[in-house]
Amino acid sequence: MTAAEPTPRVASAEDPTIGRLVADATRDISTLVQHEIALAKSELKVSATAGGVGIAFFAVAAFLGLLSIIFLSIAGAHFLSMTGLHLAWCFLIVFGVYALLIALLVLLGVKKVKQVKAPERAIQQAQETKLALSKRNNVA
Repeated sequence: MTAAEPTPRVASAEDPTIGRLVADATRDISTLVQHEIALAKSELKVSATAGGVGIAFFAVAAFLGLLSIIFLSIAGAHFLSMTGLHLAWCFLIVFGVYALLIALLVLLGVKKVKQVKAPERAIQQAQETKLALSKRNNVA
């Protein structure tokens, strides 16, 4: 043997077998996946908690917004009463403005809802794919 040639290695009893290496790799991958799942769960828990608190803040803000609209409406009716109208008529005018706004929003909402359509191209593509796969399976 020359110095350039590697010396043949003789397997010893301490060398792991292929089966043991595969078993160890499988165990390590399983452990890694379990740790990744645990990490994802903990991150989702933190995000869900933050999201819940954010939703609570939005709910409180919406409630306070509703209260402010009520007070703004009362103030508007009182400003109208400065024109000499009876206060009851002023409140009725404010109500009428809100009723017109509601009617307009309902009409716009109905118009937009009528524009909703099924995803026709995606459905057609899915049917074509299904047909192509069924033909392929019948050939095979």
